[in-house]
Amino acid sequence: MGPRAFALALLVALGISCPGHADQGWGGSTDNGSKKSSGGADGDKISAQAGGVVYDLSKNGSGKSAGPVTSTTSWTPPACWYAPKYTPAHLKAYLEPIWASPSTGYEWDAQQRDRYVNGHPYKDFNRDRTEEGYWWDSYVNESYPPGWNKCDEPIFWVDKGVPPPADVKNAVTPRILAELAYNEIRVQSTKVSMAPADATKVNLPTWAWLDGAKFMPVSVTAAVPVLNISATTTAEPIALRIDPGTTDAVTYPSSGVCQFTDGRIGEPYAEGKADGTPPCGVKYLRSSDESAYPLKATITWKIYWTGTGTAGGELPDGTFGATQDVVVQEIQAINR
Repeated sequence: MGPRAFALALLVALGISCPGHADQGWGGSTDNGSKKSSGGADGDKISAQAGGVVYDLSKNGSGKSAGPVTSTTSWTPPACWYAPKYTPAHLKAYLEPIWASPSTGYEWDAQQRDRYVNGHPYKDFNRDRTEEGYWWDSYVNESYPPGWNKCDEPIFWVDKGVPPPADVKNAVTPRILAELAYNEIRVQSTKVSMAPADATKVNLPTWAWLDGAKFMPVSVTAAVPVLNISATTTAEPIALRIDPGTTDAVTYPSSGVCQFTDGRIGEPYAEGKADGTPPCGVKYLRSSDESAYPLKATITWKIYWTGTGTAGGELPDGTFGATQDVVVQEIQAINR
């Protein structure tokens, strides 16, 4: 662990507010309305919630059944990143009480004063340059996921309109904003409509479909207002995987994966289709006896982004699923 990470951990252990500690948790926002996180200038402090990032959730999924997608790869959103955080006056007000505390040690305090006050390389917190730039610092997710301590650069100054030093990894960019927005995506639950609805029969094809109107693309926009950069991450449903909940079943198609076509999955059952093969569905080969089979329906969402000054690109697909009980009876009957 580097000196910066050690200092952050020490401050947290001592109960001192940590300059690299974001107000937003690793799981992201659970408010799925049109919330916008606080951002922009707040007195002498640059932003508050979620590391200076403002989220526009007005086009996100909503409702009690909505939830976050799970990446289909090992990729995860950034555990930490750098963005503007302090004006000179606020950095002074923040650091001086920490230096006054005996718990951080004279040597560390003296090194800090030399860096930010005595001109090596900054003098008097750059207060004579208040209108020219911002102090950047790291932001980490609240639950400290793996990698949170990788952002251990000391607080540094960046002039307005100038990119951060090239050797600073995880300095906020539209790409990082897109990845943070990914973490805020919420999509609808995947309970499918089925026919027969209440109980199906052994060896009877059961039709399954989703209402396309409920499964439209959703998106979240993340922005850092003081830098005038933003990125929009969009999730678009592309496929539904059906797991019947038992090996005594076959799926339609045989892969169990139904593709979205013309904005919908599958085809609603209609009278006269009992002898047909559903484009999306399942056939159970054994009854569920006195219980039910836990059919799981999982939607795969294609995720892509656009951002300030860039066409953007793709991020790893995400999945979100739900389980529903399916009763299968021995009596064989044909719906007409």
